[in-house]
Amino acid sequence: MTSPPLWDLPALAVAPSILAGDFAAFGDEAESVEAAGADLLHVDAMDGHFVRNLTFGPQTVRAIRARTRLPLDVHLMIAPPEPFIEEFADAGADGITIHAEATPHLDRALTMIAERGVRPGVAIAPATPPDALSFVLHRVALICVMTVNPGFGGQAFLPNAEDKIAAVRHLVGDRPIRVEADGGITAHTAPGAKAAGANVIVSGSAVFKANDRAAAIAALRAA
Repeated sequence: MTSPPLWDLPALAVAPSILAGDFAAFGDEAESVEAAGADLLHVDAMDGHFVRNLTFGPQTVRAIRARTRLPLDVHLMIAPPEPFIEEFADAGADGITIHAEATPHLDRALTMIAERGVRPGVAIAPATPPDALSFVLHRVALICVMTVNPGFGGQAFLPNAEDKIAAVRHLVGDRPIRVEADGGITAHTAPGAKAAGANVIVSGSAVFKANDRAAAIAALRAA
């Protein structure tokens, strides 16, 4: 069995979410956070069906890819994800994360991602138990723990999110799988997420709305 390609990132990686950026200037926004010290760029693709929001597709990812050397962490909030995996991979995604809730064939979909040479990830919404991932751990390079309900940026970090992150970290054990916290991450909530076991921090508004993006990223990393 071939292992999935893994992320080569620092011990704690900061991934600004471009969903909070200026939609009219994604290229400039990507260059800005790269210069500010981001480790990767989180890209939320939403279909208006799996979540009640519609963002962008492979062509936007392709345009961003042309403007930054940062790894692109593409989070598909799309159901079903399988028809779009090849398109996002070809557009330049370095990692593709799909939702456990979005397909009845999660193992097959994760295998499709890895076969494209892309890092496979799986996300779980707040009400989904970590045990739902027990039989696909060998397929993934990243588990994204949604610390808000998926669909919109700017939400508050959920009260039980740290417990959820800790449960995922326990499930992962010593496997080389990244645990990502996504939603409501600020310099105030990042310490708890990190202490619970997250080693990738996704932050949108706290970075893109900051006057000093380098300082905002440094504050998240220092947490």
